[in-house]
Amino acid sequence: MSRGRARRPAPAGNVRAAGLQALLLLLVASALQAAAAAGIGEEEPAAVDYGAALSKSLLYFEAQRSGRLPHNQRVPWRGHSGLTDGLQQGVDLVGGYYDAGDHVKFGLPMAFTVTMLSWGAIEFGDDVAAAGERGHALEAIKWGTDYFVKAHTEPFVYWAEVGDGDTDHYCWQRPEDMTTSRQAYRIDKDNPGSDLAGETAAALAAASIVFRRSNPHYSHLLLHHAQQVSDRSIDWIPPRHTLSPSWLASHSLRVCCAVYTVHGVQLFEFGDRYQGTYDSSIAEVRSYYASVSGYRDELLWAALWLHRATGRGEYLRYAVDRAESFGGVGWAMTEFSWDVKYAGVQVLAAKLLLEGDPQALEHRAVLEQYKAKAEHYLCACLGLNGGNGSDNVDRSPGGMLYVRQWNNLQYVSSAAFLLTAYSRYLSGSGSPGHLLRCPRGAAAPAELLALARSQADYILGRNPLRLSYMVGYGRRYPVRVHHRGASIVAHKANSRFIGCMQGFDDWFGRGRGNPNVLAGAIVGGPNCRDEFRDDRGNYMQTEACTYNTAPMVGVFARLHRLATAEEGCRTGSDEAECR
Repeated sequence: MSRGRARRPAPAGNVRAAGLQALLLLLVASALQAAAAAGIGEEEPAAVDYGAALSKSLLYFEAQRSGRLPHNQRVPWRGHSGLTDGLQQGVDLVGGYYDAGDHVKFGLPMAFTVTMLSWGAIEFGDDVAAAGERGHALEAIKWGTDYFVKAHTEPFVYWAEVGDGDTDHYCWQRPEDMTTSRQAYRIDKDNPGSDLAGETAAALAAASIVFRRSNPHYSHLLLHHAQQVSDRSIDWIPPRHTLSPSWLASHSLRVCCAVYTVHGVQLFEFGDRYQGTYDSSIAEVRSYYASVSGYRDELLWAALWLHRATGRGEYLRYAVDRAESFGGVGWAMTEFSWDVKYAGVQVLAAKLLLEGDPQALEHRAVLEQYKAKAEHYLCACLGLNGGNGSDNVDRSPGGMLYVRQWNNLQYVSSAAFLLTAYSRYLSGSGSPGHLLRCPRGAAAPAELLALARSQADYILGRNPLRLSYMVGYGRRYPVRVHHRGASIVAHKANSRFIGCMQGFDDWFGRGRGNPNVLAGAIVGGPNCRDEFRDDRGNYMQTEACTYNTAPMVGVFARLHRLATAEEGCRTGSDEAECR
């Protein structure tokens, strides 16, 4: 969640009750913290089940769906919502994801969510498949990319947001009962948004790689869009009257990938040609998802993803030519998030060198600079940079990577992903000794993976409070999650309309746990002292966001595969994995 997102306080009539509840919760949390610190009542933490965490992670995205839900929807307490989105503007904007515990569809964090889901499916697709979750992973990506294609109504028009954060936060309603504004906001040539266009281009490019082996029926849905483009990348598509069933069956996957790539190419061209930040064009987003880092990191990010998706050298040259002016080799980062993409850009560039990409050879000098910055970020996570301490990522006493107070686990999950991915790149490279070389010592790929595992374990309950920060996982997890739909009785159980203020009066302020479990959601998490208060009004810690969970899908898949292999080695049931 963005720094500075506004929240409506509880109504005045509930202030005293809410205050007493908060005081009681604070006392209980303090007692638990003291008990944990003293070792009172401690028990051996349960074994971590990465497979269950992976399954629940993907389930969470079904709880965040907007639009008309499919028949195979697995979250029973959710219903259709946002069915008139875009109607006022004459466009179809039904679908997509709600970013967190409210009902605004914010384009920038939604696109980053899908990029990270896709990156996980690319790097760890075999691990996801081995866990039996490939289908659900593709569905999670597809729900986002279908919406992006809808929102890209013209080459230089993209619909950035549906709903208004200010009015939305003055209501506490189920999405099925929404009465708040569904005004839609767009970027175009006169109102640019290079950051949003770039991130969405990256998401579509990454998804195009994922769906090269996808279900053929998926591409049929996108065929209409494919017929309307004339980009060279799909000049092999025949005229409409020649599209026979046999042609569709043999070419549908290529159409799907090409559509994503073409929309990505157009959005990238849009963002590059008409430069500017989307929050300068859309004032309504500034209090919620302001683009603090600017748009240059997203354009570099999009260029490298388009290079990976298409193999075209011009996209790599774009990232090389603008490496310095766009900050790609200048910024030494200690965070990676929906807003700040530089660390991800730098890791993608380093991957080209580590894996010996032929196109990387002529740009080796610049790519080495990118690689040095990627390694700065990774060394910062490991605590192996020099300097006065600000060059490293802080740690809580319990070992959690700590960046900032509001929704810190988003930075933990994104760091865990980059550590896991780079560990793989380094292991498969020709790098001398396969080592990450940091100012305070070298680190082997196993050390990067061990840190990623420790962060995953912390999220799943191996922390001072013995509390899982993934909802629905383990014996103890947050039950008062700041989430409108989860905190109110399910519409299917009680279809009686719940109004804007009634939700605050009857549901927000009550001290009991949510009636619906938001399984797989990773909440904002504890503070720098490992302290956490499970209170619905404590949105900095108890609100979950899609971009908290998305990076962990790939991480959980990889850790589950490795844990399964280790168990097979111990029991002798899988000798092939032990070799």
